[in-house]
Amino acid sequence: MRTIINTAMKTAMKDKDAVRLSTLRLVNAAIKERDISKRGGTSDASDGIEDAEIMTLLGKMIKQREDSAAQYENGGRLELAERERAEISIIREFLPEPMSKADAERAIDETIAKLNATSLKDMGGVMNALKADYVGRLDFGSVGKMVKEKLSGI
Repeated sequence: MRTIINTAMKTAMKDKDAVRLSTLRLVNAAIKERDISKRGGTSDASDGIEDAEIMTLLGKMIKQREDSAAQYENGGRLELAERERAEISIIREFLPEPMSKADAERAIDETIAKLNATSLKDMGGVMNALKADYVGRLDFGSVGKMVKEKLSGI
């Protein structure tokens, strides 16, 4: 994942694509910040965070930009909202294709069956399993509601 992002950054430099380059620099900075916090301040030469955690980080970056774009629109700053949306589309390129609602429901049903979840007490385990298996592919805000509905209906 890091190699793909770095290659895209080099390409953006060559193409003189300022928006893409600045967005990818922000992504790289966020990854490096997470690497440093994972090391805990030691000079350990570990490889840093895994690809799954990078995808989670990218998802959070998208969510932040969506919130910012909505606030900018409400404040009448459409040019800033458009900038946020441009960054969202660039970051999304590095995430797997999101699952459809039908596929998400199937994944939830399979995970509930695999874990023998029977009540709302099992929701945390189901959500953790989904996050581990489908990072970057599910919107966990809406998935949480779906899991809750399914577990309360059992």
